[in-house]
Amino acid sequence: MQLGNSIYLDYQATTPVDPRVKEEMAAYDDFFANPHSVGHFLGQQAAMAVDSAKADVESYIGSAKDEVIFTSGATEANNQAIASVLFANKTARTKILVGALEHKCIKNAATYFATYLGYSVEEVPVLPSGLIDLEAYKNMLSEEVLLVCVMSVNNEIGTIQDIKQLSELAHEYGALFHCDAAQAPEATNIDVRDWDVDMLSLSAHKAYGPKGIGALYIKNSLQAQLPPLMHGGGQQFGMRSGTLPTGLCVGFAKALTISKEELAQTRSRLLSLKQRFLENLSKSDTEFLINGDSIRRHPGNINLQFVGRNATSLLSSLQPEISASTGSACNSEMILASHVLKAIGLSDDQAMSSLRFSLGRFTDEKQIDQATEIIRRELHASV
Repeated sequence: MQLGNSIYLDYQATTPVDPRVKEEMAAYDDFFANPHSVGHFLGQQAAMAVDSAKADVESYIGSAKDEVIFTSGATEANNQAIASVLFANKTARTKILVGALEHKCIKNAATYFATYLGYSVEEVPVLPSGLIDLEAYKNMLSEEVLLVCVMSVNNEIGTIQDIKQLSELAHEYGALFHCDAAQAPEATNIDVRDWDVDMLSLSAHKAYGPKGIGALYIKNSLQAQLPPLMHGGGQQFGMRSGTLPTGLCVGFAKALTISKEELAQTRSRLLSLKQRFLENLSKSDTEFLINGDSIRRHPGNINLQFVGRNATSLLSSLQPEISASTGSACNSEMILASHVLKAIGLSDDQAMSSLRFSLGRFTDEKQIDQATEIIRRELHASV
């Protein structure tokens, strides 16, 4: 999409709210009643809207009824998944395994709760493609492992993991498996039954829904064993207290429904646009290397290393014309080499010369052509 003179190529940081989602939410502007106040008609109407939205989210991921709770986003969902398992554990298992490419909210939550509660955390290494190193993973699994956390789709280099295989291996040793699927909606089909994950996190604003709402899937057989992270009035069958925002829940569900209906078309279109982006740069004699796997990756993800260039300076020179990223949005205020890029084997200098461009639903060929010409111009101007 283009806003004024700015071409937006940062969809993996956040997506604009789809107009169809806005329209769906607008219909609930007057549903101000508390959805947990079911003793009166207005509360019942709000509750029905929330319940319907929850059913849509459950349908989207293939879960059974009452296996999804709404959260404020994937960060809260990830924190709850980790904390609840560690607090509930009554076995001798003391290890947590997290993928080397995990989002900071997984890495930091795992480290914090593990340190506080007396567990150890180990990082599962990845190959240069960003895919989990299966041999290393198998060697790290044991009956000491309580929980494994691996994201479905990476937010920086777009690598798509084989979650079903990783979950099966974890379960062979009796470990629980959690998947952060915040980046998955446009990249892969989410099916919690097929993947056999125990928990899974989602975020609306990564899927053209509103900010401030997400979800955590918890397998029914596991729920009774886990304590909540948020305590209070016992809403959402005691798993997450707090008054739910009816409009945000409705918007989230609508966003996922649209994503599912248009998935094949969206993937094909993004792959074509990505190919055009790369071909345009190649034809303009622009030197770059692609970071991460070239096949098993998010269709709209383009993470490029501009050899010998400082990515922060380059991004600054592209302002205000192009919105892109030097890494995760959560690290944007810290000029540090990306832990994701270092995990796949890049040096600090190589990581610091890399930019992520992420395409989305409202990207078109004209924007791609304009953006690549601007990038070419800036790179050649600084030679």
